[in-house]
Amino acid sequence: MPESQELVVAIATPLPTELQQLIVAHEPRVRFVGDASLLPPMRFPADFAGDPAFRRAPEQQARFEQLLDSADALYGIPDVDPAALARTVAANPGLRWVHIMAAGGGGQVAAAKLSRADLDRVAFTTSAGVHGGPLAEFAVFGVLAGAKQLPLLQHQQREHEWPADRRVLGQLAEQTVLVAGLGGIGARVAALLSAFGARVIGVARSEREVPGVDRIVHPDDLVDAVRDVDAIVSTLPGTALTEKLFSAEVWAAVRPGVTVVNVGRGTVFDEEALIEALRDGRVGYAALDVFAAEPLAASSPLWDLPNVLVSPHTAALDAAEERRIAELFADNATRFLDGRQLRNRVDTVEFY
Repeated sequence: MPESQELVVAIATPLPTELQQLIVAHEPRVRFVGDASLLPPMRFPADFAGDPAFRRAPEQQARFEQLLDSADALYGIPDVDPAALARTVAANPGLRWVHIMAAGGGGQVAAAKLSRADLDRVAFTTSAGVHGGPLAEFAVFGVLAGAKQLPLLQHQQREHEWPADRRVLGQLAEQTVLVAGLGGIGARVAALLSAFGARVIGVARSEREVPGVDRIVHPDDLVDAVRDVDAIVSTLPGTALTEKLFSAEVWAAVRPGVTVVNVGRGTVFDEEALIEALRDGRVGYAALDVFAAEPLAASSPLWDLPNVLVSPHTAALDAAEERRIAELFADNATRFLDGRQLRNRVDTVEFY
């Protein structure tokens, strides 16, 4: 990317003034253009889509699009809407970079159905890594909840039961956990599990050294790999290659009573097959933060299964998320302006 003296950035998603100032303090060559009144109010931290009831008047929409079309870069996808992204890319030939708030933003880029020329012209980056700590903690929480039979303990408490036969609980230090996806989140999950003494098997398409991972298996060998593990954690993004990777065949092969955690994307699991495995005990416990379709339908059996924890895609949220994304953007702005490689650039062939 050519070196430049200024980067004009359109604020396409809510960005508090103090975080704009933080970015400019780190990289003074950034100049923001935007109007907070044209953006939906946030209902909670990191609510980048904002209030769904928000609407722009026609003249406000025209002004919003004018700002987007005047910029070299976008801070966020407009309205978190792939169609709005496609419109902006087509209308703004000077656009060179879009930063996405999500860690797995490749799917949003794919959904925009951009031409190969536009994909080559515009760099897309994600906020991968920003959510690693909270998601890794949730993953460990889920594995622990399964090992300690949390649903049974909660049932006994509700029923005021003190059973005569004391049930043996699982010990993480004696378990083998399969972690699918060894990017920033998966690597942190592996490190935490290893610190508990668990044996960690990683799933990745290439062999590499990852601290805390005892061995790596290829996704093609997943059916065999799940036969001997006590827990499964998926941190995988949603792509064509990962869709229903955890298939009915995989769920049929698991060790009975296995714990399952998903903090990646819900499309990685064959959800109907997972539900059957939860019902018949092949999966003993599932802590799910993501689902094949979101919001999770009120009719989904997952809501009512006693061995399932439904987390409404909130495991990554914490008070510092917006600041960490701003810091990542600031670092990438410097890289962009200096013609250096961007962090977290989306692969626009496989969209991860």
